[in-house]
Amino acid sequence: LFIEHKEFVWGLIASMYMGNVFGLLIVLTCVPFFAAILRIPFPIIAPIILVFCAIGSYSVHNNVFDVMMMMVFGVLGYFLKKTNYPLAPLVLAIVLGDKAEESFRQSLLASQGSLGIFFSNGLVGTIMVLGFIALFWSLIQEAWSRFPPATAA
Repeated sequence: LFIEHKEFVWGLIASMYMGNVFGLLIVLTCVPFFAAILRIPFPIIAPIILVFCAIGSYSVHNNVFDVMMMMVFGVLGYFLKKTNYPLAPLVLAIVLGDKAEESFRQSLLASQGSLGIFFSNGLVGTIMVLGFIALFWSLIQEAWSRFPPATAA
C-alpha cells in the first residue's frame, strides 16, 4: 500500500493530522459553553435530557414502545442506583452482551460444540480461569472465611 498507493496513504495520514487539529480547536472553543451547561440547576436540565433521550429512542424504530422501554429501564436504573447496585457491570453486559454471545456461538461452531476450545492453550485457559474466579469471587471469599485462621504452635 505504501509503495503502490503513496498518495492515498499520505493523504490519509494528513487527514488524520488535520482532524486532530480541528478537533482540538473545536474542543478548546466549546469548553466555556460546556462549563456553562454544568451551572444549570439539575431540575431544569433533567427534563431536557429526558426529552433528548426520548427523541433518540423514538427515532431508532419510530416506535413509542421504545420510549416506554427507555422509561422502564430508567426507573429500574434509578432503583438499582438507590440500592447501591454497581451499574458499571450492568452497562458492560448490555453493551458487550450481543458481541460476547455471537463470539461464543462462533467458537462453539468452530469446535463443533466442544467446550474444550475455551481451554485449548495456556493463554485462553488462563483467561477463562481468571474469569471464573472473578465470577465466583464472592462465593470463594465466603467459603474461605469459614475456615478459622491457623494459629502458631
